[in-house]
Amino acid sequence: MTVSRVHITPHMHWDREWYFTTEESRILLINNMAEILARLESDPDYKFYVLDGQTTVLEDYFAIQPENKARVKALVEAGKLIIGPWYTQTDTMQVSGESILRNLLYGMRDCLSLGEPMKIGYLPDSFGMSSQLPHIFNGFGIDRAMFWRGCSERHGTDKTEFLWQSNDGSEVTAQVLPLGYAIGKYLPEDEAGLRKRLESYFEVLEKASVTKDILLPNGHDQMPLQQNIFAIIDKLREIYPQREFHMSRFEQVFERIEACRDQLATLKGEFNDGKYMRVHRTISSTRMDIKLAHAAIENKIVNILEPLASIAWALGFEYHHGLLEKMWKEIMKNHAHDSIGCCCSDKVHQEVMTRFILADDMAENLIRFYMRKIVDNMPVALCEDGVQVADKLCLFNLMPFPRQEVINTSIRIRAQSFALRDEAGQPVPYFIRAKREIDPGLVDRQIVHYGNYDPFMEYDIQLCHPLPAMGYCTLHIEGNQPGLEQPVTASGELLENDFYRIALNDNGTLQILDKLRGTTVDQVLTLEEGSDDGDEYDYSPSRDEWLRYSTEFAVTREVTHQAWQSIATLKLRMALPANLAERANRQCSGHLDVICRITLAHQSPRIDIELELDNQADDHRVRVLIPTPFPSDTVVSDNQFGCITRPTRDSAMANWEAEGWKEAPIPVWQLMNFVALQDGKQGLAVLSDGLREFEVIGEQCDTLALTLLRGVGVLGKEELLLRPGRPSGIKLPTPDSQVRGKLS
Repeated sequence: MTVSRVHITPHMHWDREWYFTTEESRILLINNMAEILARLESDPDYKFYVLDGQTTVLEDYFAIQPENKARVKALVEAGKLIIGPWYTQTDTMQVSGESILRNLLYGMRDCLSLGEPMKIGYLPDSFGMSSQLPHIFNGFGIDRAMFWRGCSERHGTDKTEFLWQSNDGSEVTAQVLPLGYAIGKYLPEDEAGLRKRLESYFEVLEKASVTKDILLPNGHDQMPLQQNIFAIIDKLREIYPQREFHMSRFEQVFERIEACRDQLATLKGEFNDGKYMRVHRTISSTRMDIKLAHAAIENKIVNILEPLASIAWALGFEYHHGLLEKMWKEIMKNHAHDSIGCCCSDKVHQEVMTRFILADDMAENLIRFYMRKIVDNMPVALCEDGVQVADKLCLFNLMPFPRQEVINTSIRIRAQSFALRDEAGQPVPYFIRAKREIDPGLVDRQIVHYGNYDPFMEYDIQLCHPLPAMGYCTLHIEGNQPGLEQPVTASGELLENDFYRIALNDNGTLQILDKLRGTTVDQVLTLEEGSDDGDEYDYSPSRDEWLRYSTEFAVTREVTHQAWQSIATLKLRMALPANLAERANRQCSGHLDVICRITLAHQSPRIDIELELDNQADDHRVRVLIPTPFPSDTVVSDNQFGCITRPTRDSAMANWEAEGWKEAPIPVWQLMNFVALQDGKQGLAVLSDGLREFEVIGEQCDTLALTLLRGVGVLGKEELLLRPGRPSGIKLPTPDSQVRGKLS
C-alpha cells in the first residue's frame, strides 16, 4: 500500500540582498547559473529546475553574461528552466496592491520574452499572505498559489491544500509548505542520514495532506544545484518502499490536488499567524525612514505621475512607458521581504534607500516635464499688440471626481503685486502666506547670462478654487495689478469650522468636538514611548519596561489663522532613556523632539495632522494614541484593493507560550491607507500617509495606536520576550536601525 507520493522539486531560493549585498549574491549567481544551465542542457533525465519564481534573478545574471540569454531562452522554451511569474519575490503585507500588480505585470512580460511563465502565485518565504492575493492572481490568469508562512488551523483547516478566496470570491487552489521551502536541501546519500533528516518530516507532511502528495523542495537560499539527486532518489526508494518518489514540477502536484477538489476546504482572509512559523507582524515599523520613503514614491507614481501621464497622452504627448518601467523596477527590487521589511545590514539598507531616491528623482522630474509640456501648449493671453499680458498658474486634479479644497502653492513673478483671474476673466481670491525676493538665476540661469539682474518675487499663496475631475484649470497671473486678497476672519486659540471645534489642552493633546454628532473626544495625539528589546524583524518590550508619555512634558503652542484654514503648532521635548540600560535604571539622557501641526480647513470634514520627530534615543518604540468613542471587538483597515476586519484582541495571547507559538499573536496589524473603529452607525477613521502599523489598545479597545518609529540595533536577536528561541537572521549590529535624527 502506498502511504504517500513524495515530489522532489529542484529549485533555488534567491535573496538578492539580506545581510549581504546584491553584488555579493551576484557572484554566487554566476556560479550557480553555470551549473544549472550545463546540467539542464547535458542531462535529458534532469527535466527541470525552478528559478525561484522571479525574473530579477535573470536580469542580474544577464547584466554580467548577456551572451547566455539564448541558452536561457532555449531552456525556458523547452520547459526545463521554470521562471516567473514575479519580477521580485514580493512582500504582500507592506506594499500596495498596485505594486503587487506591477510586479506580476513586469515579471510576466519578462517571462514572455523568453518563453512561458510558471502560472503559480509562488511566495515561499514572504512574511504573511494578504487576503487579496487570489483577486490579484486571477487577474493574470493564475489560479494556483504556493506559500509557507502564516497558516494555522485557526483559519478553518489543518490541511495543507485548500481553496482560498478573496473578498469578491476570486479563488485559487492553495498548497502550503508547512515546513518551509528548504526541507529537501543538501540531502545526504546514506540511509542513516536520510532517515534522520526525513522521518519526522514525513509524519508532519502526510498527516496534513488531503491528497497524500507531499512536497520535498530540493533547494535553499543561494544553494547550488545538487548534482547527486538521482542517486538520492534511488536510495529513498530503497529505504521507503511504501512511498513513491518522483522528481516533479509544482504543476504536477497541483493537478493531483485539483483532482480532489471536492475534498478541499474553502477559506477566506489573510494568513498572518505566527503559530508554526514566524511572520514578523511588527516588521512594518522597522526603519521607518525607509518605510516612509517607500510609501511616498508609491503614492507619487500611482496617484500623481501616472494619472498626469494619462492626461498628457490624451492631449497628444508621449506616454513614457520605458521611464515608468525603470521607476517601477527600481522600487520592486526593494519589495523582496527582507528589503522592504528592512531586516538587512546597514549597507544593504543604504542601497534600498538609494533606489527609492533614484525612483523619486525620476518621478519628480517626469511630473515637471509633463506639467510643463501641458502648460506650454496652452493658449496665452495676449494684448492688442501681441505681447503676453499674463503668466499661467495651472492647477491639476488627478482624482476621478471634482474637488474644491484648500490649495497652498508658490508663484514667481517680477512684480510687487498681482491679480489672479480665471479663464472667464473673473477675479480669483487668494491669500498671501509669505513672500520673499529671489535671485533671477534661481528661476532661469539664462536670464542672468544675458545681463538681466532684476530680482523675482516668490509668493506662497493660498486659494480655494474648484477643479474638474481628472483634469486641470488655468488661472492667469497679471503682474503689478491689484488682486482680490481674501481676508482672515478667524481668531483665538480654537480651530473651528462647521464640522469640528478643536481645543488645545495644556498637556499638548487635543479635545475635539464633532458638531454633527455631538460627541467629544479628549486627549487626542498623546505620544507613547516605550522600550524595544527586539530586532529588525520584531518588536519586543524590555523585561524592565518603563513607559513615557508626551503629556508629562512642557509644551509650547501657536495658532495661526489663514484665509481658508487654521493651523496649530505644538512643540515639546520628551526626556527619554538613551538605551535599555538607562530604562532599567529609570535614567534619561536621551530625548525626542516633537513638532505637531494640526490643520483644519474651514470647509473640510477632515483634520490634518503632521508630525516631525527628532529622535535622540535608542532601543525604543514611539506611537501616537487616538482615543475614540467606539469600543469594539473588531477593527477595519484597508489592504490591497479591499478592506479587512480583524479582532482587536487575540484570545491566543492567554496561552501562546504553552501552545508553542513561534511568536506571540499580539494584535498589531498592517494597514495601507486607513484604519477605523465604528459601532455600526458611525465611526472614526485615521488616514495615514506612510504609517502602516497599528494596534487597538485600552481596556475597552477604543484607542488607535499608530507606530511612528521603532529603534533597534541588531538584525537578529535570540530569546525575545514575544519571540522565544533562535534569532531571526543573524546577530549583526545595525546601528542605523536606531533611526536617530529627523523623521516626518
